[in-house]
Amino acid sequence: MSGILIIGASGLAREVLAAGLTGVTGILDDDPGRHGTEVGGVPVLGSVSLAAARSERLLVCIGPGVGRRVVVRALAATGVGPERYADFTAPTARVGRGVAVGRGSILLDGVVATADASIGAHVVVMPNSVITHDDVVGDFATLAAGVALGGDVRIGEAAYLGMNASVRPHVRIGRDAALGMGAVALTDIPDGETWIGVPARSSRVRATEVFA
Repeated sequence: MSGILIIGASGLAREVLAAGLTGVTGILDDDPGRHGTEVGGVPVLGSVSLAAARSERLLVCIGPGVGRRVVVRALAATGVGPERYADFTAPTARVGRGVAVGRGSILLDGVVATADASIGAHVVVMPNSVITHDDVVGDFATLAAGVALGGDVRIGEAAYLGMNASVRPHVRIGRDAALGMGAVALTDIPDGETWIGVPARSSRVRATEVFA
């Protein structure tokens, strides 16, 4: 396989291109209005369904993790396996010894992952976020800019952490949960819930509404 196809003509695609991703042959997006246009100088070639018939590696640049999960599962149903996915770590990111990064994940400028952390598949870590020792970040999770995780934190699948949110050591953020912008999680957040504030407390807004 040669070259990379980006899935999603998005702001995240522009971020990845600006951070130095090379070898991109095109972008696929299901919005017909974007077909024939360019994003960051890269042509939008057509719909996501074209991916199965092409040979390039794929990088899913859809902001919400729930959206990335939908696309990856849909492509899997057409025969696109994990081996097709590229990952991208910006040159200015620092990934320490013993840190594992899964297929399809994106670590942007200034990200620091210190030691013995596990970052799953199709995770997006936005600029200047910090992942420390023994953290586990689940598949499809999103860490917005400036997120800070203490040691031995667990982030569930497709969870979303807003800009400058912080998580105390040993705390668990549940699957499909959301932690608001600037919030501080001192206790575990259950699956599917949205927590906000300092210290973070449960909101009546469901995480699914955040990504609607």
